[in-house]
Amino acid sequence: MSGLPGGVSKFITEEERETLVALAEGSVAFSEFTLQVFHDIVLKNKSYVDMITDPRWALRTYYMGLVNDKNQPDYYDGDVRVVGPDGKEFLKFKPKDYLKHIAEHVEPYSYCKYTYLKAIGWKASSTGPTRASTASRPSAASTSPTACRRPRPEPLEGDALHPGRRPCPHDLATHWARLIELLNASETLEALVQDKSIVSRDIRAPIGRPGEGVGIVEAARGTLIHHYVLDEQGMMKDANLIVATTNNHAAISLSIRNAAKAVIHKGDVSDGTLNTVEMAFRAYDPCFGCATHALPGELPLEVHLRGADGSVMGTLARDGLRRHPKEG
Repeated sequence: MSGLPGGVSKFITEEERETLVALAEGSVAFSEFTLQVFHDIVLKNKSYVDMITDPRWALRTYYMGLVNDKNQPDYYDGDVRVVGPDGKEFLKFKPKDYLKHIAEHVEPYSYCKYTYLKAIGWKASSTGPTRASTASRPSAASTSPTACRRPRPEPLEGDALHPGRRPCPHDLATHWARLIELLNASETLEALVQDKSIVSRDIRAPIGRPGEGVGIVEAARGTLIHHYVLDEQGMMKDANLIVATTNNHAAISLSIRNAAKAVIHKGDVSDGTLNTVEMAFRAYDPCFGCATHALPGELPLEVHLRGADGSVMGTLARDGLRRHPKEG
């Protein structure tokens, strides 16, 4: 890693730039190929489209993301824009003002906090939370990510599959959004490395005196908020991080609830329950796909079935359903 405050520690040589050009061109070709495969195999298959638009994986929320001054998607700069379930702008604020608009809530059953918009309050957010994911970015912006070299249609316009309506409530459309962003990132990389000024040796700006700063960027899994306070010697005095998983935690929980309600009826469960629950939360975060694997490749997921009184009625795991006698 060569990152330093104010820049980087190592400049790029011309030979390295030429290598990066070839890598970028290959990345663009791969992105275009992958999007075409998605169109041909998924979008032309009614059963797949019906699955993407299935109500069990549809959740209407507020949508958050970084935008530029034209309300186009941004990833490293700009303002935070929040769009309501109706597609209208609800909030727009500078990163430094995030504490005026975003608060965190703790529930005893989870180690992860829940974020919510102060203008809505926690109770309302628990039914209509805010998402800050790959799929929420084009919903929070006025357009989908645009390609650098050539115009692109906006396949996430509307309900992902129904042109003319925004925003997109479909959890499984997140995978489509990732492919669009992959192409956007590849073409952005291509444009950057083709610019020969990238080999400049002016690689670090003055950083000034230590103090307090807030940075908000878009990661692959969603919006990241970093807030640091340094003393006069540059030592950390305070830090507050709200990562993408936290921003999406309430929506993830509701998506899991909706998926479970669709497959669990009066205590009866099917073998597909675990897969359905997995599909609900994996759609939010590419990290979940790796972090939730265990050798020899199965997810050690357990679903506890509780009665109306909260007692555990059974546990569903990979080896089947284990019934428990009613407690109390």
